[in-house]
Amino acid sequence: MWILPLIGYAGAVIGFCFLTLSIASGLYYLSELVEEHTVVAKRLLTRLIYTVIGIQVILWLVDGFPIGATLLGIFAHVVYLGNMRRFPLVKLSDPLFLLSCVLVLVDHYVWFRHFSSSQTRAYQRSSYYDQVEVPSFSMIASYFGLCVWLVPFALFVSLSAGDNVLPTMGTEEPVRGADGKGKPQGMVKALVDYVRGTIGGIAGSSSLGRP
Repeated sequence: MWILPLIGYAGAVIGFCFLTLSIASGLYYLSELVEEHTVVAKRLLTRLIYTVIGIQVILWLVDGFPIGATLLGIFAHVVYLGNMRRFPLVKLSDPLFLLSCVLVLVDHYVWFRHFSSSQTRAYQRSSYYDQVEVPSFSMIASYFGLCVWLVPFALFVSLSAGDNVLPTMGTEEPVRGADGKGKPQGMVKALVDYVRGTIGGIAGSSSLGRP
């Protein structure tokens, strides 16, 4: 077979493009919702952070999760909570924001090492009758999605940059609210607008001089 594999590759590329566009559209819509309902978003994010901290404490007490990784996760979410003091505005040069970005990566690495080592110990058990309880892939993925990635991802979608996030933002007219005052723009929304403007500029410059 020669043609069918090529069709499969083309379908995979097109499907990936559609998936990327769908995710970008969803993030854009969520960013607009947060801009319109800032107070509700702040309340929900704050409660979400406290909920994740409570879940991590329960997992340590009931399921015997490691205390070091648990304390790291709790500390990371306390730092995330510090970003709520000026919600939804954030300065990209703020040390607390930079520490949050670092803690996302460190927390992910620590928990990845924990689960991978538990899998290794299960495979290296000395006897078949040694029962080693190993979490399944769905359990691990759910923990990462809810307790490691959910809060940083929600903050990234919700926060609005106080600095110029992108090079072209300084030359654009600022977003105005209904009262005519300046309105902060979400980082995801600004990123999507920048990518869309860049693609439009490339398409316009390659259309034989047409506007």
